[in-house]
Amino acid sequence: MPLDSHYQLQLLKDILSNHQTDCCGSVSECEQVERLVKSLMVNADINENMKPVLQEIYQYSQNGAGSPDLGAHITSHKQNLSQWVTDMDQFS
Repeated sequence: MPLDSHYQLQLLKDILSNHQTDCCGSVSECEQVERLVKSLMVNADINENMKPVLQEIYQYSQNGAGSPDLGAHITSHKQNLSQWVTDMDQFS
């Protein structure tokens, strides 16, 4: 059963918050973020103002999945991770 957009956003925020807090993650988490963002981007219920944020998150997850040092990638985006979660809270 697919998750509705509310639960998808919550899951996305949880993963990003964990990355921000722990400064580590996995390739599978990055792939999960990509899938969540793709699903949210085509959802008509999503606020249009959130779409640029989702695009940034998608780019982050793609680069993270292909990064030779995922921990360093996450650490270098620590401020963005926090801002993206704040932005999603604002627009949802």
